[in-house]
Amino acid sequence: MTVTTPNKAPSKLDTLARLLSRKNGVSIAEMMQATGWQQHSVRGAMAGALKKRGLVITSEKMNGNRRYRVEKPA
Repeated sequence: MTVTTPNKAPSKLDTLARLLSRKNGVSIAEMMQATGWQQHSVRGAMAGALKKRGLVITSEKMNGNRRYRVEKPA
């Protein structure tokens, strides 16, 4: 007998990585909404867990709002 398990849902860190990969990046507010985390938790995840995954995260101000995104390797 074969036991099948449903596909595992993406973790919140996976969700952040996907959002950061968007062409126009993502704001802190958008990351907070997607994960349900507070601002300091989102920032901590970017500075810790996502950098440990090897992601290089950059930020820039666009129209007065700071946007974060993963920098593509050269």
